[in-house]
Amino acid sequence: MAMHYPKRSSTRKRVRQFGFRARMKTRLGRKMINRKRKMKRRITPS
Repeated sequence: MAMHYPKRSSTRKRVRQFGFRARMKTRLGRKMINRKRKMKRRITPS
């Protein structure tokens, strides 16, 4: 039987999907970032 490794996630893929620049690409993403800024949440560009 082959071993199954749990949750082998790629940091690069994650950043490209959920990162700051990915959010800035879309209108809704920018809206979300502005909403978080209004809540005074720290947003770090990844």
